[in-house]
Amino acid sequence: MPHVKTSIMISADPKDVYEIAKDMPSYPDFMDDVESVEVIEEEEGSTNTKWVVRLQGRKMEWTEKDEFDEENLVIRYAQIKGDLKKFEGAWTFQPVSEGTEVTLTVDFEFGIPMIAALLHPIAKVKVKENCDMMLRGMKEKLED
Repeated sequence: MPHVKTSIMISADPKDVYEIAKDMPSYPDFMDDVESVEVIEEEEGSTNTKWVVRLQGRKMEWTEKDEFDEENLVIRYAQIKGDLKKFEGAWTFQPVSEGTEVTLTVDFEFGIPMIAALLHPIAKVKVKENCDMMLRGMKEKLED
């Protein structure tokens, strides 16, 4: 199963960065590949969100459960409906002298063994590019 991990330094307070990441419906405003994020259910400490993104020009849609750990500044997410067998990961926000180190992880699996060996390596590169784009978008929004 592919695992993607990417990080970026943002010159902002970790709590401010966390709050931007937590506001997922605003992602299309500063992340080019994200078409829409809709909160479809909200509970104490979590949301269910419906995502529409473009990955390599292809539209992908899924619904995920997002869990917010305010104390540790961690957001965990996991697909609850969508095309992939597995799609989950986390955002972490670590204070550093320059501001915040934001790390985004993604674990995913297509669930079709015959094509997984062919698609996983390509998809891993594309998912990493998409994650990097998301982090750069967040950095630009906070540092402008």
